[in-house]
Amino acid sequence: MKRLLISMVVALVSVLANAQKFAVLDMAYILKNIPAYERAGEQLNQVSKKWQAEVEALTLEAQTMYKNYQNEVVFLSQEQKKARQDAIMEKEKEAAELKKKYFGPEGELFKKRTALMTPIQEEIYNAVKDIAELRGYQMVLDKTGNSGVIYGSPKADISNEVLQKLGYGR
Repeated sequence: MKRLLISMVVALVSVLANAQKFAVLDMAYILKNIPAYERAGEQLNQVSKKWQAEVEALTLEAQTMYKNYQNEVVFLSQEQKKARQDAIMEKEKEAAELKKKYFGPEGELFKKRTALMTPIQEEIYNAVKDIAELRGYQMVLDKTGNSGVIYGSPKADISNEVLQKLGYGR
């Protein structure tokens, strides 16, 4: 019995000695309190709307060309039909290429988002890393994402501390 009790105490001590410290943060809350992030988002929205208008203008032009073609098709020769069809297809292709250029996976919007957001993200990451190393956290979880955090104690939430480290303290 005494041996079992000693074994349990030794096991408990070894588990506690290896206990890891965790912290949670609310990235949405942090980003909401960083003015540069808000400005970057507004800038991205403005440029996105501008580019979307350009794409829509080309698409509308192609649609107008097609409607005109449909109205005049009975009066056109085979060569004229072919020329109009080619022009319509070229305009549609131009609109699709412009859309891909601006909004594709490696498009201008992606590049602009990366250029604007990466410095902010790196600054946040460095602040989180500094706090984690200072307090001895092995892991910091974001409670706003799909990280699977079921419960996060408010005592473990370092969001305000991250904001203070970034100079946006509360």
